[in-house]
Amino acid sequence: MTEIIAGLYVSPLEMLAVLGAVALVMARWLPAAVRPRVTIAAGAVLVLSGIVLSAVGFRWQMVPVLAGAAVALPFALSPLLRRRTGRPARRARWWLALPGTVACAGLIAAGPVAAWAFPVPVFPEPSGRFPVGTRVVQWTDPHRPEGFTADPHDRRTVVVQLWYPAQNSPAGAQRARYLGRTEHEARTVADALAGQVGLPGFLVDGVPSARTHAVFDAPVAGGAGRFPVVLFSPGSGGVRTQNTAWAEDLASHGYVVAALDHPYDSAAVVLADGRTIRSRTSSTGDRAKDDDLAVGWTAVRAADLSFVLTRLDRLDRGETTDPLTGRLDTGRVAVTGHSMGGAAALQAARQDRRFDAVIDLDGYPHGPASPPLRRPVLALTAAITPETDPRYLPRLAKALEAGTETSYRLTIPGAAHLTFMDGPLYLPPVPSITGSLGRARSPRVVAATTLVFLEATLRHKPGDPAAVLSTYGDLSVLHPESRR
Repeated sequence: MTEIIAGLYVSPLEMLAVLGAVALVMARWLPAAVRPRVTIAAGAVLVLSGIVLSAVGFRWQMVPVLAGAAVALPFALSPLLRRRTGRPARRARWWLALPGTVACAGLIAAGPVAAWAFPVPVFPEPSGRFPVGTRVVQWTDPHRPEGFTADPHDRRTVVVQLWYPAQNSPAGAQRARYLGRTEHEARTVADALAGQVGLPGFLVDGVPSARTHAVFDAPVAGGAGRFPVVLFSPGSGGVRTQNTAWAEDLASHGYVVAALDHPYDSAAVVLADGRTIRSRTSSTGDRAKDDDLAVGWTAVRAADLSFVLTRLDRLDRGETTDPLTGRLDTGRVAVTGHSMGGAAALQAARQDRRFDAVIDLDGYPHGPASPPLRRPVLALTAAITPETDPRYLPRLAKALEAGTETSYRLTIPGAAHLTFMDGPLYLPPVPSITGSLGRARSPRVVAATTLVFLEATLRHKPGDPAAVLSTYGDLSVLHPESRR
């Protein structure tokens, strides 16, 4: 009864509360013969649903619903009480009652509207044939000091979430919570993400309760096949779970996705010992200083990506006991990222020849432009508007044109910067923020376009990726033989 109804953005219990409140407000306008029964039934439904919601979890979107019902309740009950005491029931004239009815109805309607604007995300069903499992690991690089702290003995630690092809889980298996392994972690991360963009945490209080399609620690899919690996770095202040819909879809097609938290950069990182590391990166407002800072942060992220690939390779070779041992094809690896994570992916591919392909999800290239990229790149960009940084496309084009492999730049009409993450699933559908592709279509477009590229570059499947990619937007294909 607490699962969100897709398309309505409320749970069955919340819907009962809304219907009870509406019936209570509208009872005054019903014929006298049925008015008492409707009032009593509506009040009972409202009270019972409110009690249950308080027990299982109360969302702020229900506050205006209950406020509207509370205002209407005395006026709905007054005629009934008068009748029980033998006094004649009196009803206000319609022209006096109408403004109050409209005001109460407006309050009640605000609840579903708020639930639509800030919903509990409902994740799209993965499109591949594999069920999806997930787990979280934490690794420390003994050779790399932590540059964000003053402790000379502190070493760089990253938290990584893996999504992988799994076996079918038993019916009723609990799906993984979004944003964290536990409710506490999910709420800590949600509050930190809201704080980064200046939103009060309560606006997104439904996000931590969302469930994804993956199952924690599900058994790895059977067979002896090995799965290509896709590493992911989130945007500035972003977290490892910010592209969960995308990661689950790739895993359902036979890929292992490893998404990183970057401590002191990600909004909040909860470590295995319970400590929470908050972000220490922020812009200064000075473009030159911010560019210099971004170069350093990108370099840290690129090193994190290479370190995680090293650990995955050791895991696959059995240096540690793990269900994925022998199942990771670390000879077929793509490095990906969103926003600053995309810049980090480009840098990681320049520095580490083990990466075979690069996906940049609307990431502005930071850092040195050399050596040239020697791996194919797919760069997805949002629709270009007057607010787009005029340096973005020229700098991205320069990076791709200097490469030695065929690369693709795809501008998707209707896409905004946050289209390339899970944001459209739980943020208000404002085109300038989440794009105009819609909540259901946004994650599918990102997954479909990246999957076309991965199938061609990592699995070498026959076909022309450009022919498919061009159906999604404005495509530029950069062939190495055309560069003189």
